Amino acid sequence: MFGLFRKNKLVKIRSLNETTKHGVAATSLKELLKKGSKLLQVPLVGSHICLYEDGTELSEDYFRSLPDHAELVLLAMDESWSGFVCDIGRLLDTDRNSDLLIDAAKGLLTDERSPKRRKLLGELLLHLKDSSETENREDDEDWFQGIDVRFKTKSAYMKYNCESRIRGYMKEVDSYAQTIQKPKLKAEYKKTAESLVMQLKSDKYNGCYFNRTEKELNRLCTKDGWFSCQGAFDQDECISLHSINPYGNRESRIVFSTWNLDHRLEYVPGFFRWH
Repeated sequence: MFGLFRKNKLVKIRSLNETTKHGVAATSLKELLKKGSKLLQVPLVGSHICLYEDGTELSEDYFRSLPDHAELVLLAMDESWSGFVCDIGRLLDTDRNSDLLIDAAKGLLTDERSPKRRKLLGELLLHLKDSSETENREDDEDWFQGIDVRFKTKSAYMKYNCESRIRGYMKEVDSYAQTIQKPKLKAEYKKTAESLVMQLKSDKYNGCYFNRTEKELNRLCTKDGWFSCQGAFDQDECISLHSINPYGNRESRIVFSTWNLDHRLEYVPGFFRWH
């Protein structure tokens, strides 16, 4: 009898594949399932409701303890929800909705005043502007801005970029010899450095490291051009999980020029490598 006088509870409910939330009033979980299934076109049989925040499945008792305007997700029999991380997963899968996300992020960035949020939105925009699938200059002229016209493909330029970096590192190695005071030690150092240069020349300064068209064994990136930091030389991996794709857009190419893939360069007599 007392059930007749239960107060309507107003909640916000959505389905798994839609982000629009609908306001629904119900006095019980059973009533909410019935109304929600009809509204969201979800089969009633086997349907269930979870908290949007953490995926907790509702029972009748739990429903009665909910505050008004609680955010819920209505699921069909075989569907599951693990909380708002599901929406983050959909955000990361940007192939289908990247243009919409870019427009939304630009709109938020225009009115955003928090430096921290502006940084996050800026980095999101940077990674959403991805044209890594293109390779030739005529297909992505923006990427090639400031690059000599002799480079017709991204991979050719990245190969050259790697060679130039390693040549630059070897100049630093060579200049260090001037700081060595003991003649014998200085001579040994220069001999080792010259041997290293000869080996690097024979390996074409390992330009293959940055060339995504090389065989997997010879490159440091994926076939799409993604580089992942491998951690400092004394660590098994990078705890910050740094990743970047210089093939994606001009901004990422420029940022990549400041990257060391191990947080620190290590020179080893006889060879040069990134850890």
